[in-house]
Amino acid sequence: MEFWHNPRCSKSRQTLALLQEKAVDVQVVEYLKSPPTQKRLREVAKKMGVSPRDMMRKNEALYKELNLVEASDTLLIKAMAEHPILIERPIVIDEDRAIIGRPPENVLQLL
Repeated sequence: MEFWHNPRCSKSRQTLALLQEKAVDVQVVEYLKSPPTQKRLREVAKKMGVSPRDMMRKNEALYKELNLVEASDTLLIKAMAEHPILIERPIVIDEDRAIIGRPPENVLQLL
């Protein structure tokens, strides 16, 4: 499984600990250092079955600064690729499914 991780986020750390406790083999990706491409963001949104807006941190100041409230899905994907701080965290990605680990127990659905 691929794990989009922000080590400074308590929910991200809790989710990673939960996966490790369950002995899940995870590839940790610090998405702030290695942001996903627009193509990858679209793939992950599709695996989650959500719109790009649903995978965004809408309370981030940058979300409002960039005036994304009424932006198209294309612009939202572009904004997340350029500003990965806008991506909700953590995200766990399996072969054909993905989920946001908020609360951390959400990821158990993938096991």
